[in-house]
Amino acid sequence: MKVSARNQLKGTIVEIQDGAVNGIVIINVGNGNNISATISMSAIAELELKVGDNAYAIIKATSVMVGVDK
Repeated sequence: MKVSARNQLKGTIVEIQDGAVNGIVIINVGNGNNISATISMSAIAELELKVGDNAYAIIKATSVMVGVDK
């Protein structure tokens, strides 16, 4: 697999939440950190994603927001 995005985090799928059109795939990337991705149900089926599978969270963003509690 080759992609242009540099932020690639390997992990394990811990949950898949099915929806009518989109689903949420939750990937544990280690140290108790989970990343969720909303992708189409057809993509979930095409990639044959299952809980326990290894997968990559590939992040390509034009901006990152930061918030703090005060």
